[in-house]
Amino acid sequence: MLLPDQEIIAGCELIELPVRGDERGSLVPMEARREVPFAIERVYTVFGTDQGVRRGFHAHRELQQFALSVAGGCTMVLDDGERRQKIRLDRPNVGLTIPPMVWHEMEDFTPDCVLLVLADAPYAEADYIRGYDDFLALVGAGR
Repeated sequence: MLLPDQEIIAGCELIELPVRGDERGSLVPMEARREVPFAIERVYTVFGTDQGVRRGFHAHRELQQFALSVAGGCTMVLDDGERRQKIRLDRPNVGLTIPPMVWHEMEDFTPDCVLLVLADAPYAEADYIRGYDDFLALVGAGR
């Protein structure tokens, strides 16, 4: 998670979701345009990632995403072209919004990690920016 004095990359947001439950267990409700700040068009999970494997390495031109770890945990690396930031997702009731034009990578997966990702559009390969240098050129930044 973020340190108390650390500001999250612009456009990203950590959202704490409500936990409902009783002695039988807990559940976390998520509704489009309520807890999830957009209409949901696609849902996918990332799981079974071996130790030491890193994933992601892309940005999206238009796609918005909401990611949370429903089991285990992983670290999201966010990059806006000016700075990089790591955020640990390891609570099933805390999600991260990832807006367009934010480079993201995932690392440090626990063996039991199940990352749930909600997106505001169907899969479209043309929306992906897969080269980091291409991403930097598009955001007008340099290192």
